[in-house]
Amino acid sequence: MYRIEENRQEGQTILLIPAMLDDHFPLLRYAFFSRRYYPVILENRRGVVDAGLRHGHNDMCYPFHLCLGQYLQALGSGDYDLENTALLMPSAGDACRGSNFTSLVRKALKEAGYPQVEVLSLNVKGLEKDQALVLEPHMVWRALFALYYGDILMLLTQQVRPYEEEPGAANACRARWTEALSRDIKTGQGLTLGRMKGNFRSIAADFAAIPRRRETRKRVALVGELYTKYCALGNWDMVAFLEEEGCEAVVNGFSWYVLYYVDNQLAANRGLRRVLWQGIDRFLSSLQGRMVSAIRDHGFRCLEPFPVFKENAWAYLSRELQVADGWLMGGEIVGHIQSGCYRVLAAQPFGCLPSHVCGRGQYAALARKFPEARVVSVDLDSSGTPSQVYNRVKMLIEG
Repeated sequence: MYRIEENRQEGQTILLIPAMLDDHFPLLRYAFFSRRYYPVILENRRGVVDAGLRHGHNDMCYPFHLCLGQYLQALGSGDYDLENTALLMPSAGDACRGSNFTSLVRKALKEAGYPQVEVLSLNVKGLEKDQALVLEPHMVWRALFALYYGDILMLLTQQVRPYEEEPGAANACRARWTEALSRDIKTGQGLTLGRMKGNFRSIAADFAAIPRRRETRKRVALVGELYTKYCALGNWDMVAFLEEEGCEAVVNGFSWYVLYYVDNQLAANRGLRRVLWQGIDRFLSSLQGRMVSAIRDHGFRCLEPFPVFKENAWAYLSRELQVADGWLMGGEIVGHIQSGCYRVLAAQPFGCLPSHVCGRGQYAALARKFPEARVVSVDLDSSGTPSQVYNRVKMLIEG
């Protein structure tokens, strides 16, 4: 397996990746290392909206402006050799960001004076094959471990941090494990499925050992479009805000989205391709099931493993809602409510058609089916302000 070096090696192209999966990127970044690429996760925040608006139409969704702004600020910083720098737009190959953001970013780069910078696409549908990120087997294997390790660290940190007796204990535990797991992923040593399953239990045991206060806090689930759910830049630091307001924030793991996407491919393919996706589905579901068991066996909560999760969701939602995050958004609402989390915050970019049709279109119907729950929808946009959203969130908390 390719051994990762922290310092850029000769011949490597710098790969700039916009913020998106805050809790997963500390580990997932290593999946993008190869002899070809040296990845850099962008963390710049100040002024990125204005930078994105200068070269992107204001009718585009908020994540586009944020990603474009991060790209342009990085390219204009002087920190990178533009002749050996490329941009990566992670995508699923479906609607909106999944397919057309790359062409819009290229247009903006040309207008901004960076026509030489390549924009690479990451998708499994074969789009833009001549401008796709070149994936190698070790990259995919590293991503697998980063996916589930990122999930369990995020889920457990959220459940311990609001109640910890010693401030910072949960973050410190996560940092220790992130450092240890980073070594495994970088070197390629210990990247076996048996080691992963053992680590699930060890991680859960370490978090369970953190002294916690016995108190009841309001639990608020955060659902919605992928970017505005997992990225603090995209949701105006919503998890931190909820915790500052005395709540426990509940964000579901990213592996549910991955399995949701695999399930959509099962519905769309036939023959040998369907058989391939079935194998992927069984493999990923098995690993997720082990992770969920480790979490629950140590006294923590988690939504149902994906096979059960989707059956519960389909009792209230149409499986045909497969555009972008589709039925997954409503499915998470159902899952959170059934698990006893009755306050749900649905966050989506203003003007995001897939989110508004497949997401927001479900909220009122689900609220009628679950009268004991409250679902509040908020829009995040470059023309809005955090205070507007925070005020709606406070209404959800206090109601």
